[in-house]
Amino acid sequence: MSAHRRKTTSRRRPPSRRRRLVRTLLVTACALAVMAGGGAWYLYRDLAAGIGSSKALEGAEKSKFGDTNILLIGLDSRRDQNGEKLPEEVLDQLHAGSSDIGGYNANTLILLHVPGDGSRAKAFSVPRDDFVDIPGHGKDKIKKAYGLAKARKEEQLAAQGVKDSRQLEREGREAGRAAQIATVRAFLGVPVDHFAELNLAGFYHLADALGGVPVCLNKAVKDRYSGADFPAGPQTLDGRQSLAFVRQRHGLDGGDLDRTKRQQAFLAGATKKLNSAGTFTDPVKLIKLVDAAKQDVVTDQGWDLLAFVKQAKSLSGGRVQFTTLPVERFGRNLGEDINVVDDMKIKRLIAEQIGPKASASPGAPSARASESGAPGSAGAPASAGSAPGAREASPPPTPSPSPSTPSTPKDDGGIPCVD
Repeated sequence: MSAHRRKTTSRRRPPSRRRRLVRTLLVTACALAVMAGGGAWYLYRDLAAGIGSSKALEGAEKSKFGDTNILLIGLDSRRDQNGEKLPEEVLDQLHAGSSDIGGYNANTLILLHVPGDGSRAKAFSVPRDDFVDIPGHGKDKIKKAYGLAKARKEEQLAAQGVKDSRQLEREGREAGRAAQIATVRAFLGVPVDHFAELNLAGFYHLADALGGVPVCLNKAVKDRYSGADFPAGPQTLDGRQSLAFVRQRHGLDGGDLDRTKRQQAFLAGATKKLNSAGTFTDPVKLIKLVDAAKQDVVTDQGWDLLAFVKQAKSLSGGRVQFTTLPVERFGRNLGEDINVVDDMKIKRLIAEQIGPKASASPGAPSARASESGAPGSAGAPASAGSAPGAREASPPPTPSPSPSTPSTPKDDGGIPCVD
């Protein structure tokens, strides 16, 4: 055999085992990269297609200068998005009682303001018993706007001959969302650009999908009504514990106002966990989060959730300043406890905090918010004019802290500690 033939034969010799292995690994790595990118896109499309969508904000005024106002609505409902009762085993886990309890009250109302310039976000908690004007209804507790509008819409549809329970539920809830958003918008005097609605089971599923939510308590608590039974200090709560944590009000000095601070602390802990636990790079965690959102969350139509999720990464690590809107005093209306509030004072406070600088009038009350993301406190009761239809009653056992109260202490992880 000639040298030429030996040379040709050697060039055609099959690649070595090592070279085949390297090539296989390279091809596999490329395939995994494509699959990972495609998987993330598929999960986002799955979420966008499966999550509840609402037209309650159609035609609403929008914020300017790139700012975004998001209203977080937590419903005290023991029913799913179709109006069906939650399974008894779920209710047992939630320690929430019968499916007929709770109705459609918006027990959690938080306005999250995300500035367009990338500066620190601010969250304002609206106490659920604030006595305010509800468009088309008159004055009542702000939490009732949703349920009142839902019931009224369903009565109208039934009078027109509509009998399909799912249609009644769907259209009733749309009316409830629109009414709740309109009530908050009128009360605070600012636009609402987006909203997210979460039912009672949503706190449970969210915490479970995240593998627990970190919180911190100043002292040990035990409450048979909510099922809260926690030691003092930093700890991570599972789904059942998280719901008990945000629902507890019995045994707390500030009652409902302290529960509002619990909701703020849960939001801070969930945001921190979302951004620190590798949720967006762990397919299993991401799928659980997507499934939880599809079960329990409704948002406005057209909201680019993927863009917001990326933006939300900047909301952790103490970059959200929490404030509970002030209450002037406590009263009674038609046999129910209410919070008497000064509407104009609150509008000035909101304008000073998130409106154009020129809109803050001299001497306007400043928001008493804590630093580094710790929940703020509600206003101390003060002398104010009586609310129409309300009469004074004795306040809860201990009034809210005065403005001189130091910021809420935090543990080493930056999670705000609450009572």
